[in-house]
Amino acid sequence: MTRLIDELNALHASYVDAINAAVAHDDVTTAADLAADYDRDAILLMAEREGRPDLLPLFGLDADGGRVSVQRDTPLRRLVQRVGALRAA
Repeated sequence: MTRLIDELNALHASYVDAINAAVAHDDVTTAADLAADYDRDAILLMAEREGRPDLLPLFGLDADGGRVSVQRDTPLRRLVQRVGALRAA
């Protein structure tokens, strides 16, 4: 079985590549969506692997992985916001 950290690193790398491609095409909206999707996918992966679906509401997710109203400030989201601001200037 693959270690959780290895899966998370691979997930992060794939999202960084996708976000970089979106930014290269001046599609900051898609980049922001991908950053939010990464957050959801990483949290779901951790909850699943650790057997802790009870923690999902703390991170703005329901039991099926759908989003609820909570938004977290994450490094990836901040990066996308900064790129968007630079592109708009």
